[in-house]
Amino acid sequence: MAVHEVTFPIADEQEILKLCAGDEVIVQGHIIGIRDRTQIRIFDQGVEPPMDLRGAFLLHTAPGVRKVGEGRYEKVSIGTTTSARMVRFTEPLGARYGVRAICGKGGFPDEAIEPMRKHGMVYFAIVGGAAALETTQIEEIEEVAWEELMPECLWKFRVKDFGPLTGGIDAHGNSLYHDVQEAAKKKLKELYAKL
Repeated sequence: MAVHEVTFPIADEQEILKLCAGDEVIVQGHIIGIRDRTQIRIFDQGVEPPMDLRGAFLLHTAPGVRKVGEGRYEKVSIGTTTSARMVRFTEPLGARYGVRAICGKGGFPDEAIEPMRKHGMVYFAIVGGAAALETTQIEEIEEVAWEELMPECLWKFRVKDFGPLTGGIDAHGNSLYHDVQEAAKKKLKELYAKL
């Protein structure tokens, strides 16, 4: 296992190719909060996102915030939401927008592995229930788009030392989630054989 510090958005795909499943990653720079309704608007309704997603790190979130002015919000609690239900957006996020990283709770199923390999993307695992810590690592909410989707807007967060995250799926076709499922199936087979 290697430890990496990565700044987003990423201009050089080689930065992503250095990361392997199981590696520890600390993130600097900017991440974009996104969720179901936002991606439905982009891909099912055909509305172009008002933020540049090239080289982006997307965080599956619908944050708790407090409005402090026109289009301005302060953080209250910014945690993650379950990723698996949003797996169908992986291919177009990579192909059309050049997204480089996705992070959320619970991991991605095997159907995400090939699109991530093909488009040079990674999935970062984050500890579920760690919203208090994550919130302290977000320095500022810099931009919000599509406020009418609140809290499932597009959010631009400036972060410092966000993580540690674990490489759950890498851009080489490796997946910790797949490996754990296979090991569990093998163990179950062994247990059933003993009954």
